[in-house]
Amino acid sequence: MSVLALLREELRDFAGYSSARGVSLQGEDWLNANEAPWPSIADGDDRNRRYPDPQPRALVTALAGLYGTAQDRVLVGRGSDEGIDLLIRAACRAGRDAVLVTPPVFGMYAVGARLQDAPLVEVPLTDTEDGFSLEADRVIEQALAERVRVVFLCPPANPTGLALPIETVDRIADALRGHALVVIDEAYAEFSGQVSALALLDRHEHLVVLRTLSKAHALAAARIGAVIGHADLIAVLRRCQAPYPIPAPCADLAGAALAPDARHRTAARVQAVRVERARMASALPALPGIRRVYPSDGNFLLVRFEDADAAFAALLAAGIVVRDQRAAPQLGDALRISIGTPEQNDRVLRTLATLGPR
Repeated sequence: MSVLALLREELRDFAGYSSARGVSLQGEDWLNANEAPWPSIADGDDRNRRYPDPQPRALVTALAGLYGTAQDRVLVGRGSDEGIDLLIRAACRAGRDAVLVTPPVFGMYAVGARLQDAPLVEVPLTDTEDGFSLEADRVIEQALAERVRVVFLCPPANPTGLALPIETVDRIADALRGHALVVIDEAYAEFSGQVSALALLDRHEHLVVLRTLSKAHALAAARIGAVIGHADLIAVLRRCQAPYPIPAPCADLAGAALAPDARHRTAARVQAVRVERARMASALPALPGIRRVYPSDGNFLLVRFEDADAAFAALLAAGIVVRDQRAAPQLGDALRISIGTPEQNDRVLRTLATLGPR
């Protein structure tokens, strides 16, 4: 079965909006997009008065090289969030086709489902002695039983730090062939020791991988994400996307971040985060008031507290802002702490040490 059979029928040959930059024309005086004839007073850069390339060629080439895939398999968008939204809207008929998630997990999957009026199917993670775990058989069973059209898996998972072996991804994708898109959100993949699901793209037309430059590449403000999947699926998503999703200055930043020297330096920083993550995971359990520190393959740690309110308040009073997870399912006593610089991490440890004896 073609991957297009998993998309809404009315979108499979949808032409989308034909933008001025989407048409291949050559000329000296560009008067086809109602752009200003002079550079912006704000910066004087003549290029910024022009609409950008809908899919910046140099950036697509660089991302394809980074992820080891073909250029026609890459869609550049505004972070992973736009990819999540596009996939749900392209695949789910409102009120009929469902989205499956595995809470506690990144909240934008549920937001995207609600905006599309797609039913939400939840297969909660199981909290075990070794950390949170995914019950793959239940994911498969529920996806087949509930008319699920998009399955979101997040390895490493936010906020639990859960890693997911590639064999598990492969098994789920095998079972859901012809039934659902299986979307693997790898926002934190650079910090993990697991093999990327990108290695499975040739085996599964319905497998989609989300990547981002926000985390490891430190470009959260630039909002550069990539949807990587079968070329036919990517072509449809391009036609459903807004005309000019990537501002030219953001594309320039991303290109600079993907230059060989920059990638080498980024890899060193990622390794430094992994070292600090291990140090924090070892030091935190010895502090008063901490119930549990979960293993993590991300650039963060999920921590349970005897008094999470007091811990959150103490950190905030010290000028340290962490993520309050207490409203998330199964996490009523938990905070998520991003791995910072060694100095920032030391301040976290010193602050939490003041909470008092066990």
